[in-house]
Amino acid sequence: MGTPEFAVPSLRILCDNKHPIVSVVTAPDKPKGRGQAVLPSPIKQFALQHELPILQPALLDDESFVAQLKGLEPDLFVVVAFRILPRSVFSIPKLGAFNLHASLLPKYRGAAPINWAIINGENETGVTTFFLEDRVDTGEVILQARVPIGPDATYGETYETLSDVGAEIVMHTCRLIEMGKALRRSQDSSQASVAPKIFKEQCGIDWSKTAFQVHNFVRGLSPVPCAYTHYGSKMLRVFRTRMCRAATSEPPGTICEARERLRVATGDGVVEIMELQQENRLRMSATEFLRGSKLAVGDRFT
Repeated sequence: MGTPEFAVPSLRILCDNKHPIVSVVTAPDKPKGRGQAVLPSPIKQFALQHELPILQPALLDDESFVAQLKGLEPDLFVVVAFRILPRSVFSIPKLGAFNLHASLLPKYRGAAPINWAIINGENETGVTTFFLEDRVDTGEVILQARVPIGPDATYGETYETLSDVGAEIVMHTCRLIEMGKALRRSQDSSQASVAPKIFKEQCGIDWSKTAFQVHNFVRGLSPVPCAYTHYGSKMLRVFRTRMCRAATSEPPGTICEARERLRVATGDGVVEIMELQQENRLRMSATEFLRGSKLAVGDRFT
């Protein structure tokens, strides 16, 4: 059970290791992009290419869907980046149902664990497999793997790394469950932190934050949902920054350099913007952007 690209390596490794997939469950096809063409999910695309049976329920507690699942007589549900399953579904397999989560649970329970780990300046994250329970992301832990986060690593880069590491952990978890050797470790909820979904209105850059916080905010949202700032009436999406050692007494958001480099004052120093995108334009380096821009030293981002 899965939908986005993050789940594809896990399904691929199960197929490569000859585990019989009795069905792939994914989200219904949805319109995407400017043309709103109806497209299958990445998991459905993989399933079609490998001629795997596919189920796409609109409602997970629908009686006919539950009956279909029971009719498959599954041994195990493997859940990666999917929706919240009701007990009527996750209680069906005789060996249980487990989920792959992109954090070291109980840290960062929720929909956006990778984003929040980077935004908060963590230097390590990881993946966890755990048996499903009624409360989201609270089940007994089976396996974990730790992954370092580099000081400039973006959400997108970390997403890809965790997707591949997660697939190996999924494979190992399946083997342990098959052999009856999967250990169960309860989570310490007193150590839990939350990672709720991030909406567009939360993605504006607050230049009064420290340079470290601004840098982490940008990379934690890159490439999606993407941090942004405003220059007059224009919105600029910011994809990549780097820390600068330069000091400044200028107010936060003030442009300190705007020739070959685009540097901006923060609450305690300077951040250099490396990649950005103006509305209705292509993503480009800051150097390319400045060649056709009227930005000047002393102007302000808001």
